[in-house]
Amino acid sequence: MPMKRLPWLLAALWIAAPALAQDKVIFATNWKAQAAHGGFYQALADGTYRQYGLDVTIRSGGPQVNNRPLLPAGRIDFLMTGNLLHSFDNVKNGVPTVVVAAMFQKDPQALIAHPGQGYERFEALKNAPVALIAKDGQFSWWQWLKVAHGFRDEALKPYNYNLGPFLANAKAIQQGYSVAEPIYVKNQGGFEPVVHLLADHGFSTYSTLIEARADTVKNRPELVQRFVDASILGWVNYLYGNRTAANAAMLKANPEMSEAELEASVALMKKQGIVDSGEALAGGIGAMNAARIADFHAQMLKAGLYKPGEVDLSKVAALQFVNKKVGLAVKAKLTGK
Repeated sequence: MPMKRLPWLLAALWIAAPALAQDKVIFATNWKAQAAHGGFYQALADGTYRQYGLDVTIRSGGPQVNNRPLLPAGRIDFLMTGNLLHSFDNVKNGVPTVVVAAMFQKDPQALIAHPGQGYERFEALKNAPVALIAKDGQFSWWQWLKVAHGFRDEALKPYNYNLGPFLANAKAIQQGYSVAEPIYVKNQGGFEPVVHLLADHGFSTYSTLIEARADTVKNRPELVQRFVDASILGWVNYLYGNRTAANAAMLKANPEMSEAELEASVALMKKQGIVDSGEALAGGIGAMNAARIADFHAQMLKAGLYKPGEVDLSKVAALQFVNKKVGLAVKAKLTGK
């Protein structure tokens, strides 16, 4: 080999080296693949994670799969959880995990009702004779609804994730995931339900949180930053770009889902401002602030879910990984706004 080519070759190898060094990351979700996970699958399918030096495996949750214990046990690197109640519980119980991003500005938890029954106003829901609520909801946000909005236990009936009792009783209300159950009601019942997001009535938690172990945040902050940034870009591209590959990956992971359901769910996420609203408009998707976390915690204290001093709020979230306007330029390019 001519000597004059050697510096060029060494430079080329040096430039290529970072692309070859991929950190293996296992990211677990809390349910089967669905549009509410779309940004993560987008970042995997379109190569964004790989561009950030990450070899990511997504491990789905489900009715028989509990991925939550795997994070503190060190068997996964990041975990997608529902809302801040899980994070408060972890801190209360001494589980060393930390929230590093909030991909949803609004929790999609909602109450749904039949149209034409007087439930178009949120205030009327407390008078419904039947409220179909699952056990975990009864012992969490239902307690907040009682204290903050006057709902009554007398109306409670168990919700077993079967729409039959709701569809059969026009006066009933039911819990629902605002980007899922309304689609199923329309498909099975043939009507558009009335949907009231708890987030629009004071339930101020962030949702679809990314949690990491406290030791990862301390010892590998650059890994956390790369995963958060790539996930944010995944969400921007999923909402506003070409999501064909991400949808295909989710359909493969969850054959029970359909392309039509995924697209209907994306439309609801946009309409309801689930992902890209509030603080995310200025700080970028994933945005969080300490004041809002404290406000939600104060509400949960009033609801009796926690006692004063049980949750050290300084241990709930690490805010240094978000609020950096990541993805805003990409969004502007994709939307022309």
